Amino acid sequence: QVQLVESGGGLVQTGGSLRLSCAASGRTFGIYRMGWFRQAPGKEREFVARIYWSGGRTTYADSVKGRFTISRASGKNTVYLQMSSLKPEDTAAYFCNLEREGPGPDYWGQGTQVTVSS
Repeated sequence: QVQLVESGGGLVQTGGSLRLSCAASGRTFGIYRMGWFRQAPGKEREFVARIYWSGGRTTYADSVKGRFTISRASGKNTVYLQMSSLKPEDTAAYFCNLEREGPGPDYWGQGTQVTVSS
């Protein structure tokens, strides 16, 4: 089993910044990629950003490109999401996701709330 614990959410004004963290523990060998998804009330969960553990390649949703940066601390099995120039439409619960190499389930954190006031 893998446990993911997110932190760093909160309330921020439009244009502000927040940094989310996600620490993975348990059976964390063979991480393929980790990422962030978000879900606003009444909407489906959507992809935000991910990072591939081998090589560090990153991908982003178009809506956050240039404003959000995903990074990792490999030795700590931790992934970060630096969010800048936040907008009210970024308001959502943010979930950390981990995929291991090979077949098997995805793992999800419990989520951390980000609220951007206008």
